Amino acid sequence: MKLIVQYFEWYLDKNDNLWKKVVEETPLLKRLGVTDVWLPPAYKGKKGSDDSGYGVYDLYDLGEFDQKGSIRTKYGTREEYLDAISSLQASGINVLADVVLNHKLGADYTEAVLADRYDEEERSQVLERVNIDAWTGFDFKKRNNKYSDFKWNKQHFTSVDYDQLNEQSGLYKFVDKEWSNNIDEELENYDYLMGADVDFNDDEVINEYLNWGKWYLEVAPVNGFRLDAIKHIDFDFFPLWLKALRQNKELFVVGEYWSSDVRALENYLMESEYTMQLFDVALHYNLYDASLLKADYDLRDIFKNTLVLNQPEYAVTFVDNHDTQTGQSLESMVLPWFREIANALILLRNGGIPCVFYLDLYDDNIQKLMELRSLKSKTVYDYFDDPECIGFSYNCNQGLTVLISNGEARFKKMFVGRHHAQKVFIDQLGNCDEEVIINEKGIGVFKVEAQSVSVYSLKGNEDD
Repeated sequence: MKLIVQYFEWYLDKNDNLWKKVVEETPLLKRLGVTDVWLPPAYKGKKGSDDSGYGVYDLYDLGEFDQKGSIRTKYGTREEYLDAISSLQASGINVLADVVLNHKLGADYTEAVLADRYDEEERSQVLERVNIDAWTGFDFKKRNNKYSDFKWNKQHFTSVDYDQLNEQSGLYKFVDKEWSNNIDEELENYDYLMGADVDFNDDEVINEYLNWGKWYLEVAPVNGFRLDAIKHIDFDFFPLWLKALRQNKELFVVGEYWSSDVRALENYLMESEYTMQLFDVALHYNLYDASLLKADYDLRDIFKNTLVLNQPEYAVTFVDNHDTQTGQSLESMVLPWFREIANALILLRNGGIPCVFYLDLYDDNIQKLMELRSLKSKTVYDYFDDPECIGFSYNCNQGLTVLISNGEARFKKMFVGRHHAQKVFIDQLGNCDEEVIINEKGIGVFKVEAQSVSVYSLKGNEDD
């Protein structure tokens, strides 16, 4: 069973030396049943060793060149990155690289451009036409053409958010460029996100990204990708790009299409020809809302209007990620009291591929949930019959029963199979002390404490 860990968070310090930590903690990840590790962007960003990797400067600099004030990236050097990949793969764990192609930042020089300044919230509205100096020149002099001699200039971008000539922020689309129409429709057109926006209708850009992808897989032989900001990139690009890269290698790919509207997620799956999985953002917001509303949230609706319900084979479920952390643009952290419950819902349900966030990885009970995941079976019995208390159980060898309350303590009768008659089940999380004796029909009466989760299975090391 596939289990992903997002092995980073936004506020890591460069002194954490993440690439070295990956090597140290490979045994832990293996023990917890992790099959795939999503690592952060490995290339040089605008802020050098202080950049989380999403302010992309040079895709070919994996911590090798003295650019933007440092040789290393926030996470370490190129050699340390490759060692981290090797360590994980030697233990049978796949590596997912974070790919950020939508934009570039930290240009080396400005260029004069005639641009239309748009209303940032209503992108059909042109406010004025103006001559600007745009940060669009990337020559990477310190890399000195190693790996690639491609230089980026204004031809390769559609828009920027700053005019150096007038020292004014805004949304400036170059007059000789057009917004992509095959894009998310938020703000009337969500082509532009940040920085210098890459033009995915430019043939030189497409060719360069194809070359870079092939180079990356040769240098850092990862097993797949997490694709950043795909709602802002022409929907036709990634099917083309992935087809080329998959000619010689199988790749697992999950895209970040940030929308709580499951219809938008399903539309992208179609538009991208089902070439990837998608993060279930809709489920994340259900979990977030449930944490805010407590007993006022109807738990029977926790999977309503989600990708994992509608198309489970294409859903990657998650509780939180680096973008939802406090202080980030998509801030929506699931509240602490509900985090264990939320992780139980993604880890112990059939359907979807769970992705555990770095900040949850070191919680003892969430580690236990990761380990208990191996007990699941195909046959599941759902008890979504109470707005404040839901449960589900599996007819499996060791037994596995999950009970959740967002209100008061509750009891619920659940079936675990006649083969468990007279056996004793206990809450493996230690949240509830009561032992449960299964009756001759395979039914137990299970308890969950107030605003809590309990996960029951066989006491001790009993065999069937």
